[in-house]
Amino acid sequence: MQAFNPEQQYHFPTDWISIQERIQVIDPIKYASTRNFENGALTLLGPYISRGVISTKSIFQHIKSLDLEWRTSEKLIQELAWRDYWQRVWVEKQSHIESDLNFEQKAVLYSGVPLAIVDANTGIKAIDKAIENFHKTGYLHNHMRMYIAAICCNIGKYHWSAPAKWMYAHLLDGDLASNHLSWQWVAGTFSNRKYVANQENINKYFNSAQRNTFLDVPYEAFNNLEIPSELIKSHNSITEINYPQSISLKSLDDKKTLIYNYYNLDPLWYEGEDVQRILLFEPAIFERYPISQKCMDFAIGLSANIKDIKIFVGSFTSLQTQLNDTEIIFKEHPLNTHYRGVQEDRDWMTAVKGYFPGFFKFWNKAKKELVK
Repeated sequence: MQAFNPEQQYHFPTDWISIQERIQVIDPIKYASTRNFENGALTLLGPYISRGVISTKSIFQHIKSLDLEWRTSEKLIQELAWRDYWQRVWVEKQSHIESDLNFEQKAVLYSGVPLAIVDANTGIKAIDKAIENFHKTGYLHNHMRMYIAAICCNIGKYHWSAPAKWMYAHLLDGDLASNHLSWQWVAGTFSNRKYVANQENINKYFNSAQRNTFLDVPYEAFNNLEIPSELIKSHNSITEINYPQSISLKSLDDKKTLIYNYYNLDPLWYEGEDVQRILLFEPAIFERYPISQKCMDFAIGLSANIKDIKIFVGSFTSLQTQLNDTEIIFKEHPLNTHYRGVQEDRDWMTAVKGYFPGFFKFWNKAKKELVK
């Protein structure tokens, strides 16, 4: 049997045909039973959902077309619902997701990011290997993200915010809602329970047999575990990017204009219509929420699926002043609240809105709609 190679497995093409092919091979049954394992039957669609190339709704509709029993596809649908849930929280709470949301993180001793995490030098082989591949591919298995967050927040006693920003910056599927709120869930600031995992758990799901690490303890030992020396030194990373070449404002057309951005690269939006399409990169957004060059290049690659797309680097206001009375259309998003024009809804999987303090209250209501 060929050894599992995460660097090769987690390859993300940017062309539309390859993305559609990835949707077609989804296996909800295998996904449900193997999703927590490193080599599980994952969909690997996260980067395309986060960049707005495809939606949770479109994937759900594909799953429905497979005509499977609800119980065999429910786990995958539920995981899609988690994405919508985090987004709904972001819509309601806005910038409050950047700080402790519901509970204060307890026993915080450090700020920044553990250097051992950034350098893939924790001494836990499965985690170090995953971080090395993360630097190369821009992808982390969801289970591994939880392990890393638990080590930073609940073993190393770091506040969740800086490590969450570090991870967001390098994830091809970086999504502030899913990322930051998942970190808060692990750290006990979204719910009041913290998540931890020991070496036995890591060995089980990531094909490892390592022993004698600082996580090789029974769960009851975590309450009195000393901070490992490997985690004490911190790091404050700075991420810089090179922006693509921007169009001249003088080259703008005087016709209906669609505004795309880092969270909306939908190639089917107003497909075939005679409109002006502008991909807006606002430096102020990326200064506040930094991303890596790999993530920027990935987004630009995905934008090639949008016919006649023009890239503009600058503020929305500076762009708007040059469009005069031209109709501007954009999709709703928490980072678009300063846009002006015609706002359209995103393609949500369900019509359930509002803030729910826990996922399953949201899910129970959404499920009634989805099973119809």
